[in-house]
Amino acid sequence: MLFDKIFGNEKPARGMFLVSEPFMMDPNFRRTVVLITEHDEKGTVGFVLNKELEVKPHEAITDFPEFDHPLLLGGPVQKDNLFFIHSLGGRIKGALEITHGLFWGGDYEEVKKLLARGELHAGNVRFFVGYSGWDSGQLDKELEINSWIVARGGPSDLFETPPDDLWKKVLRRMGKDFAVVADLPEDPSLN
Repeated sequence: MLFDKIFGNEKPARGMFLVSEPFMMDPNFRRTVVLITEHDEKGTVGFVLNKELEVKPHEAITDFPEFDHPLLLGGPVQKDNLFFIHSLGGRIKGALEITHGLFWGGDYEEVKKLLARGELHAGNVRFFVGYSGWDSGQLDKELEINSWIVARGGPSDLFETPPDDLWKKVLRRMGKDFAVVADLPEDPSLN
């Protein structure tokens, strides 16, 4: 395959990113970055970090405090459920640590209280509808055919990088071979 030589050798794990290959045809994952929140022998769960919806959480969810940042489409699974990733750790009871500085979920009512008091903002929380999931062995097969590049990431990628810039930023950070991939046009016939 064309990209075999440049794809990284990182392994999928909680806290790592999955970066879609530049010509992925699946519209759910075209030019996306997925944060892995669970990865074990049963499968993998993650959230697409760079697919903003045109609606904010308080516009889509009844009795939700105002939040001035769009909802993100976390993936094609359970799109009728709300999920959240944040950097507040123990301040939200029941939060699960993904990696240093990033946490998944926790007490939903506590999140609403923190939002209402202005203690949660776009710099420390993101809300998602849906998630991305792979059954046991499914992601390994997709990695074998180079559908994904496994990369390192962190809280600043999620909370400080505009979603439209994230895919290219992560690839460029991985070195010059990946920077070339980041600059490929979405339609290869335009090259």
